[in-house]
Amino acid sequence: MQALHTAATGMAAQELNVQVISNNIANLRTTGYKKQTAEFQDLIYEHIRRVGAQSSDQGTILPVGIDIGGGVKTVGTPRSMTQGTLSQTGNDLDLAIGGEGFFKILMPDGTYQYTRDGTFQMDATGRIVTAQGNPVQPTITVPQNASGLTVNAQGQVSVTLPGSTATSTIIGQIGLTRFINKAGLQPVGSNLFTDTPSSGAPQDGLANAEGYGAITQGSLEQANVDVVSEMSDLIAAQRAYEMNAKVVSAADQMMQSTSALFR
Repeated sequence: MQALHTAATGMAAQELNVQVISNNIANLRTTGYKKQTAEFQDLIYEHIRRVGAQSSDQGTILPVGIDIGGGVKTVGTPRSMTQGTLSQTGNDLDLAIGGEGFFKILMPDGTYQYTRDGTFQMDATGRIVTAQGNPVQPTITVPQNASGLTVNAQGQVSVTLPGSTATSTIIGQIGLTRFINKAGLQPVGSNLFTDTPSSGAPQDGLANAEGYGAITQGSLEQANVDVVSEMSDLIAAQRAYEMNAKVVSAADQMMQSTSALFR
């Protein structure tokens, strides 16, 4: 019975939907996380009577047809790249982007990856790096014994050098990178993304310039997950799964009734 297969596709789709929602909820407190949603499309139809077909020798046309659907399929789990709330931390190397752009990170293999997570540290050589020890681009090294590290909205990093208490010295500039299609970035874990043909080529620029967001020191961008919305979607997905399971049960009972006629 076709209904069994159709309901099974619905159960599989809602199972994936629950997995996506659970990942959003699990990352509720992940810095810079961007929520995902599951998107679905109906499967190919069996056209028993095609609409618009000729229904008699006199040339009459069928106003409606008979189309049996094959179920549902998942077509994607796109990310919502909307701005998350900025939360103050007070740490000098916690940086948040207000607006467009990603921090550019140099990986050990020489490639670049991108992140909205501005939880940065200093390594043993004074470089500004991620939690995994990969340097932020362009590479900035804080001189030994420097104090008063500040990062302005344009990404300029300044410190007060030993013996110079009156003025601060700019030691580097943190850049930002933007993409034509942010949703086309490929997530690779650790709050990092890589560019793809769908995202378009990376466009490097300066923070607070036209088309680029401003950097806020001492703050981090929170996940853009709305827990109330996620819980509502979770309940809806669970009920949809249960209804598809009910269809499987009903189809099984109908098949049992049909088999009983031949006993």
